[in-house]
Amino acid sequence: MNSSSPRQRKKTGAKQNVTPSLVHWRFVVVLVVIMFVFGVLAARAAYIQVIEPDELIQQGDNRTLRTRDMPTYRGLITDRNGVELAVSVPVRAIYADPKIIHENNGFEEERRWEALADVLRQDVNELKEKVANPKRRFVYLQRQVSPAMAEYVDKLDIPGIYLRRESRRYYPTGEVSAQLIGVTDVDDTGVEGLERMYDEWLTGTPGSRKIRRDAKGRQVEILETTSGEKAGDLQLTIDQRIQALAYKEIKEAMIYYQSSSASAIVIDVKSGDVLAMVNAPSFNPNDRSNISPHRMRNRVITDAFEPGSSLKPLAVLTALEFGEVEPEDSVDTNPGWMRLGGSLVKDSRNYGELTLEEIIQHSSNMGTSKLALSVPKHFLLDTYYNMGLMSDTGLNMAGESSGIFHERSRWSEFELATLSFGYGISVTTAQLGRLYATLANGGIKTPLNIIKSPEQPSWQAQSERVISEENANAIVQMMESVTQRGGTATKAAVPGYRVAGKTGTSRKAVAGGYGEEYVNIFAGIAPVSNPRLVTIVLINEPGGDLYHAGDTAAPVFSSIMGGALHMLNVTPDDKHVTSSRLLKGGQSGS
Repeated sequence: MNSSSPRQRKKTGAKQNVTPSLVHWRFVVVLVVIMFVFGVLAARAAYIQVIEPDELIQQGDNRTLRTRDMPTYRGLITDRNGVELAVSVPVRAIYADPKIIHENNGFEEERRWEALADVLRQDVNELKEKVANPKRRFVYLQRQVSPAMAEYVDKLDIPGIYLRRESRRYYPTGEVSAQLIGVTDVDDTGVEGLERMYDEWLTGTPGSRKIRRDAKGRQVEILETTSGEKAGDLQLTIDQRIQALAYKEIKEAMIYYQSSSASAIVIDVKSGDVLAMVNAPSFNPNDRSNISPHRMRNRVITDAFEPGSSLKPLAVLTALEFGEVEPEDSVDTNPGWMRLGGSLVKDSRNYGELTLEEIIQHSSNMGTSKLALSVPKHFLLDTYYNMGLMSDTGLNMAGESSGIFHERSRWSEFELATLSFGYGISVTTAQLGRLYATLANGGIKTPLNIIKSPEQPSWQAQSERVISEENANAIVQMMESVTQRGGTATKAAVPGYRVAGKTGTSRKAVAGGYGEEYVNIFAGIAPVSNPRLVTIVLINEPGGDLYHAGDTAAPVFSSIMGGALHMLNVTPDDKHVTSSRLLKGGQSGS
């Protein structure tokens, strides 16, 4: 069986060393698969880069491109001399990215979280609860923090806790101009006063920069810069020196006379510019943690009241304008009272025969009633309208009242009589100020103005003559007797200056009639020889023993008007007082 030759055995062994066909097949399969995979990848790469490259570019840009807003600050509010009344200061906001916190196990640093809660004055558990949801990407922890607090939080280095820039409004004058200027909210949006009225002007548009950053978040390239719109500044007609003086005086008066509130306005006669507008009680706009709404109300423009005797010069003026009387004429007020339709009109005593000046000086109800009833009803009402008592003052401020006046088709004689001495009509302090500014300006009615820039006042075009210059000057001369001996407001006199004005002591209306509370008003003009300023002072509900305007509002007027005239360097015009002072000074010097 094994007899085969060696040559035959050698051939048989050679055939056994031939490579099996299965190995070759495997190689071919692997090669085909590899070529197929590379083909698919090449096709995919070609599709992405040639046919549809936008999606890939977008994904790359999402990882490397960032748009950053360039900070912008709210515009300044200044007085007429450039004194800052409202400014924006840079602060920081502390915010969290809950997703980053959870991804980096940020809660493990317990001591750092306790330190963060302590500096923010929050409970650490409540703080962690705010960032408990890992799906959220942005949560404010605290807004408008101080630079020192922001630096401390930054050094804590808690993953997912960041700082961002923002601004906070600061009011250097504090409570002095709070109701006028108003306030902003935490987002720096105006919510009260001029801040709200001119919010769009004061708010700028932030610029932006588009940058490219590397994998480590570092900026490597600035691709695009967009310029924002700078916020506008607001310059007021207010003189902060007079504003501060007026606020000091009415605040002290409110406390001294135990009144519920007090207000004052100072107006430049020629231009209609408001130099001061103050209210008490006020509030601190830099600390609004405990502000009651009634303190935020700008009572000069919002609160309407019956002006009482401060309106009596207008009744005398109406009779002069109609031609019923002349400035030198007199009116018989005997016997000091009269009945009109079953109602009684009376004076405090029987003054007998009174000149027009004496009617104003003694504040005679009988005198003004007879003068009002001597002219046609429509003429009397038209004069009140023309003087601006039932219309806007021109300030156009938010919340401004137009007053209260019930127009009737039929008027009784008693209603017309009460209208002549300031009842049956309600006006604001600003409206009364405009009335007296019209008298002081020789009968030319000028809209009041609170903004000096950017809107330049167009009062020259809007001014109009509503009464004759002769009669306006005559009334001012008559009102000067009120502050002189025998008048009802000698305490309103300002040493060195001739002052004209009128008191108003009116009962406050209640349901069914009038109560026991009073409103005290003094409206005045100075200097009489060349009127420059009008000042209105209102003391609301005085609670002490003094409740007549001559004892409460008049001395406050004297302090405000006197201080304002000195600040503006207005030349004294009371020659008698000035000469007496010079004489005394010379005698003492010798």
